[in-house]
Amino acid sequence: MKKLNKISAGFLAIVAFVGFNACSDDDNLIIASPQGGPELRTPASGTALILNADNAQDVATTLVWDDADYDTQTAVTYDVEIALGGTEFAAPVNAGSTNERFLSWTHTQLNDAAIGLGLSPFIAGDVDVRIVSSIGTQDAQQQVSEVLTISVTPYTTSLPKIAVPGNHQGWDPGTAPRLAASDFGASDYEGYVWLETEYKFVAPDDAGNFAWGNLDWGDDGSFSGILTDDGESNVPATPGYYLLQVDTENLTYSATQYSNWGLIGSGTPTGWDSDNDMTYDPATQTFSITIDLTADEIKFRANDGWDWNYGDTGADGKLNPGGDNIAVPAAGNYTVVLDLSNPREYTYTLTLN
Repeated sequence: MKKLNKISAGFLAIVAFVGFNACSDDDNLIIASPQGGPELRTPASGTALILNADNAQDVATTLVWDDADYDTQTAVTYDVEIALGGTEFAAPVNAGSTNERFLSWTHTQLNDAAIGLGLSPFIAGDVDVRIVSSIGTQDAQQQVSEVLTISVTPYTTSLPKIAVPGNHQGWDPGTAPRLAASDFGASDYEGYVWLETEYKFVAPDDAGNFAWGNLDWGDDGSFSGILTDDGESNVPATPGYYLLQVDTENLTYSATQYSNWGLIGSGTPTGWDSDNDMTYDPATQTFSITIDLTADEIKFRANDGWDWNYGDTGADGKLNPGGDNIAVPAAGNYTVVLDLSNPREYTYTLTLN
């Protein structure tokens, strides 16, 4: 009986010790309590930011805010959220996270975010900005700043395009070859397309999608290079590879057949006297030839004549109409590829076999 009493007394002592320590731990527990959210200080509401591709990696603006108050010392995460102006953050986008109380956007970062929201290039649009603070790994106890509105004018480095649907690809504007303008806002489009019998031109909608129901153009019925978007006819063609040039403002178009491309120059076996014909591959939309070259010069020309030819001014791998002769780096057997499928970004490769 005495042994049992000793065990009971020991057990009670352990329980008392654990209970005492538990109470002590509770006394030392610090509980964070939201007392005030972050407040944006800069930039000022209404700030206008015009973004520029030439300054892509420069800082466009820096957001600065006051620390959020959680009534204790604790690590705080700040998420920068943006949304289209006036949408009350119905579809917020996270535009950066930090543990500091500031965050910078480069021109590229803010441009990508603005385009992602749906702003149109080179047109000013309002963007709402807010800061959301939280603590812990589960983003607990969030506090949200007041909304700041800035004006952002994004840019694009992609040239505007129109589509060329027709018999050559099943009359599907979404998958049709494209023509590119010379600059943003320009109305002159060009590009190379393999055509079959008939085709038309289709503009993108505001979201950049190509589909029937968008603005489209065809021939005015005179078949003399005049476009119309009202009662138009399909543009006729005989099968072949064409350079299409379209002006959607002046409503004109031309289609010049360049189905025969050749390699010519002092670096080829036939010199500058005659072409070495290249072969078109519809799968890759490229012309190619495997040929022995010497360490001299070459150019690309169409239809066995000099009316239309390409060289490389600047030796950057990009082709220029009537450009400089292309230097062959060393004598050998080469696979030469001419790629005219990307409108206004025509390229070539010389691969030593």
